[in-house]
Amino acid sequence: MEVEVIHGQIIAKANHYQAVPGKGGTKRIIKDGKIRAYERNFMEQCKIYRNRHISSRFRLFVRVWHSSAKFDLDSSLKTLLDCLQMVNAITDDKLCYQIEAEKHLDKYCPRIEFAILEVNE
Repeated sequence: MEVEVIHGQIIAKANHYQAVPGKGGTKRIIKDGKIRAYERNFMEQCKIYRNRHISSRFRLFVRVWHSSAKFDLDSSLKTLLDCLQMVNAITDDKLCYQIEAEKHLDKYCPRIEFAILEVNE
């Protein structure tokens, strides 16, 4: 398994949506600037797993170093899976059947380290 490191504080998507006016007076929900910036940062840094197009079941191993204890581990996982789809590392996050995750603190160097293990059954 190859381990990839993405530097920067991973952002919880659930906390970074905003309502904006839509057509006919309705509201649309969009990502705010912080989550879009993190996604761009992830796409620039992701080299090892980019365009792997993993389309079979897989296990995800991840270590998250947050800059503060206030950040949730579980919220980070959804963001990571969505970013992996954006860079075409995986074809669909529903193929993830096991996650092994750890939370750590590093005030000065927040980051994530992850690896994907395909399971061909």
